[in-house]
Amino acid sequence: MRLWGDELEGARDEIRAEAKEFLARFPSTADESGSPVERARLRRAAESALIMRSEKGIDRTITTSSGEIPVREFRPERIDGVMFHIHGGGWMTGEPALTDLLNAGLSEHLNLAIVSVDYRLAPEHPYPAGPDDCESAALWVLEHAGSEYGTAKLLIGGESAGAHLSVVTLLRLRDRHGAADRFRGANLVFGPYDLGSSPSHAGVGIQRGSDILDSDDMQFMVEQFTPGFTDEERHHPDVSPLYADLHGMPPALFTVGALDHLVDDTLFFADRWVLSGNRAELLVYPDAPHGCIALPTVMKHWWPRLEAFLKACLKEDSGEG
Repeated sequence: MRLWGDELEGARDEIRAEAKEFLARFPSTADESGSPVERARLRRAAESALIMRSEKGIDRTITTSSGEIPVREFRPERIDGVMFHIHGGGWMTGEPALTDLLNAGLSEHLNLAIVSVDYRLAPEHPYPAGPDDCESAALWVLEHAGSEYGTAKLLIGGESAGAHLSVVTLLRLRDRHGAADRFRGANLVFGPYDLGSSPSHAGVGIQRGSDILDSDDMQFMVEQFTPGFTDEERHHPDVSPLYADLHGMPPALFTVGALDHLVDDTLFFADRWVLSGNRAELLVYPDAPHGCIALPTVMKHWWPRLEAFLKACLKEDSGEG
């Protein structure tokens, strides 16, 4: 079985060169000192300074059953659907504006209103604070999509920790509210789905220095998100969705780089998604690290496939005829 076709096989030299340049932008975290909170705040400040914000993004606050939650919204003139988005950052860093350019492009090209939730971060707010915020914000979208945006066509998605939280949110919506089927599609980009550590998470098959992630730093982030948890507790489905019953999930597009420490998470999880009776598409990019959609050659291949997937999800009648 081939994980990528001739087009990507022929582009491996370009991907390797772009990956090398991409990796050089990220300083090592090996020499970080200070408390977990101090380390998180330094990372957030450094990351925020590099974010390219879109003038089309609007910050607002929504009122949920669990309190006020900040979100960043894109609202095009014509709205054909709503994307509930969850940003990445290892549950410790990141903000909705992190993917402003991606969200602005999706909003413009697909006429999507996008609601990106600014959930609470570890280590100040460990599990279940972040997932709770995502659940509450998703319920707000479910309740207000019609009145706010004029449509009931909903999508969900995120990158890295945002992909993990997207799945956790879908599972909570299914199990607690009977509402996972309200979402027509999920865009799940290089997410961690087993917080107990898959082989690639532990570095098996990943050459040191070939990824922006490393096993030690990932373990640090997991420990801040789930402090004091045992390995068994980290296998709880609400923490590691790889161990969840996945029936009743929407169609999903899975994306990952072959040199991502989370490649096994995506490969294992995509198979379990399909085995549970759901539809899935899988995109694996050779020689590409975590964050692979930032590579121009990967983006050129990925973007039209993402657009086609989301358009197909929006066109489905979901049993309406």
